[in-house]
Amino acid sequence: MLANASSTQWYCQGQQATYVRTQKSPGGILDLLEMARPGGDMSHPALSDLVLYQDQLGGSRVRGNSGGGPFDVTSEQGVFYLAAPDFDTTVMVDASHQLRSVSFPVAQWQKVLDEAVDGQFSMECLQLYGDPFHSPAIRLALRNLWVLSEEEGAPSRLLVRAAGCEILAELCRLSGAPFAPAKGGLAPWVQRRCLELMRAQLSEDISLDELAAEAQLSPFHFARMFKQSVGVPPRAYLTQLRMEKACELLELTELSVTEIAHEVGYSSNQVLARIFHKHQRVTPSDYRRVVRSPAFEHHAMIRRNTSREKTG
Repeated sequence: MLANASSTQWYCQGQQATYVRTQKSPGGILDLLEMARPGGDMSHPALSDLVLYQDQLGGSRVRGNSGGGPFDVTSEQGVFYLAAPDFDTTVMVDASHQLRSVSFPVAQWQKVLDEAVDGQFSMECLQLYGDPFHSPAIRLALRNLWVLSEEEGAPSRLLVRAAGCEILAELCRLSGAPFAPAKGGLAPWVQRRCLELMRAQLSEDISLDELAAEAQLSPFHFARMFKQSVGVPPRAYLTQLRMEKACELLELTELSVTEIAHEVGYSSNQVLARIFHKHQRVTPSDYRRVVRSPAFEHHAMIRRNTSREKTG
């Protein structure tokens, strides 16, 4: 296999390809793989990525060395393993198993890590190589990232970058990284400007880096401070904005569902329909039909009049 190959190259272009069930590369920022493998040798040569694996089944004996010294454990469902970049990993598994992995290309993510901890920490310092570990925060972030890739096909750069920052932040925290302080939330003018940009560019692929530049912060610190100020991560807020705008366009315009999908940054009406139904519990077409019905308009008018009387 190619020297210094990426995780995706190793698993998808060589003898390992037969075990790969699903491959996703959200925005070219992170690589996601799902693999079903028989028991046996799972070793690989030094890869250029930091790779996080999650055991989907559990119950296997796993032994070897992935960068933090020898280990010999019985794996549990949902547990994580971290493999160091540029390390010849040796791993043996005694039974068939199913894995999901997320790979961080070091060239893209080392700068984010440097900014997060003022250059006092590196991927080599992560203390999680080897023994398996649990993390509800990483489990949630990885599940959300996987769902985003299922729903949207190619999620926006903002969504993927923010999810990557969440996972990397938790890996650093679990390793005792000396985080540089986030210094509270965003300044009011920064928050207002960033939210305006997100609303104005819903149909475009705005990135976390662009928003962070507006705030004059690193992407890592921006993502943390945005959540402190707004209450949800940037990726979740972006989805909220898209749903609100889609509802408005369905109610007030004659645009087709496909046109509305493009207006709010989705690639097709099918993608919009999946996400819209998940959040609104109805399809876009059914939502339009309901909000335009005479009965709905009558009740909406009563609510508006009642509200005016209370404030008047």
